[in-house]
Amino acid sequence: MRGLRAQVASFDRPARLLMANQFAINLGFYMLMPYLADHLAHGLGLAAWAVGLVLGVRNLSQQGMFLIGGTLADRYGYKPMILTGCVLRTAAFGLLASAASLPALLGASALTGLAGALFNPAVRAYLADDAGEERRVEAFATFNVFYQAGILIGPLAGLTLLAWDFRAVCTVAATIFAALAVLQARALPARPPAGRSTEPAWRAVAADWRTIAANRPFVLFTAAMTGSYVLAFQVYLALPLRARDLFGDQTGLVTGAVFAISALAALSGQLKLTTWARRTLAGPQAIAYGLVVMGAAFVPLLPGPYPGTLGRTASVLALVLCAALLAWGGALLYPFEMDTVVRLSGDRLVATYYGAYNTASGIAVSLGNLAVGALFDTGVRWLPWAVLAATGLACAGLVARLHQTGYLAPRPVSVPG
Repeated sequence: MRGLRAQVASFDRPARLLMANQFAINLGFYMLMPYLADHLAHGLGLAAWAVGLVLGVRNLSQQGMFLIGGTLADRYGYKPMILTGCVLRTAAFGLLASAASLPALLGASALTGLAGALFNPAVRAYLADDAGEERRVEAFATFNVFYQAGILIGPLAGLTLLAWDFRAVCTVAATIFAALAVLQARALPARPPAGRSTEPAWRAVAADWRTIAANRPFVLFTAAMTGSYVLAFQVYLALPLRARDLFGDQTGLVTGAVFAISALAALSGQLKLTTWARRTLAGPQAIAYGLVVMGAAFVPLLPGPYPGTLGRTASVLALVLCAALLAWGGALLYPFEMDTVVRLSGDRLVATYYGAYNTASGIAVSLGNLAVGALFDTGVRWLPWAVLAATGLACAGLVARLHQTGYLAPRPVSVPG
């Protein structure tokens, strides 16, 4: 903890504020979202298809709008998008507290996702700009500690507030985002967009998107990294499915414990792993090593689950080990991944690049989850884990190959005419 305090204190005020901001964003989001499906199904009595629709609209509105959010941040400034996102999420969570009809719930869900699409690329681009090239990796490592802390504490805070009712959870979450908006409006310095074009907006945006599409190193790196997001998401999909095989109706308790272990592993290992990697590895090598660890996380789940007390104990340990390795692998690669996106952008249109990167990752997660679900439906118990492990190794090989061939070295980014 002392090392974390010293690390945070070494950054400028805007970076410290953005780190605290991300903790609060995740605190407010995760105190509400894990319990939304149960509220919709049992509190409001919605049919399963309607619950899925509400949750799907949130995911689609966020993942599908990341590119738009990043583009707006580069065109109009990071701070306005951060503030707009916080205000929209305040309104969305306030609406969720009172909404009972499906149209109102869909509107609140869409606003929730849009808010994330606006402030996520802007926050990361602002942090990268404020930290500078020399300290970007350290900044993103420290940022991820705050990010994971919010994920860990948020569900616990939401569970406590559920002792009253779901509206209390929504109200507190909305209040957090309102306070964030006020705090950042007053304390976060504005950063005017650099080199804003004077040509019509649609033409400038089209040129920016063509620049990104023509950036072959960035496109290849994005494609190679999509597998990491599919692997990381299995904490929500594949691991709960294994937990259900083991514990049936007690799945929720086991899944919550696995989720907490994942967050604690990331919190405890982030700064140590980043310090070690910076001392011993090039950035792309650290990313490749992280992907290998994430793939290896699924190897303990290949056998079993076995019957009996001893077999169940071994299966639980395998789940815990998988969650911890996924978190450590992600912690190892994350700061270098974020730094690589900035370097491949040529320090130009950074928020737009982050938006495009996140949009591609979101699409990959959706398709990957369909594939993982289909693998489970085959009934071959070892197959999903083998494919997930192979995915990590394949992505690591792709990143290593890009590094060896010079694609990930800094270079000027050409702008199509």
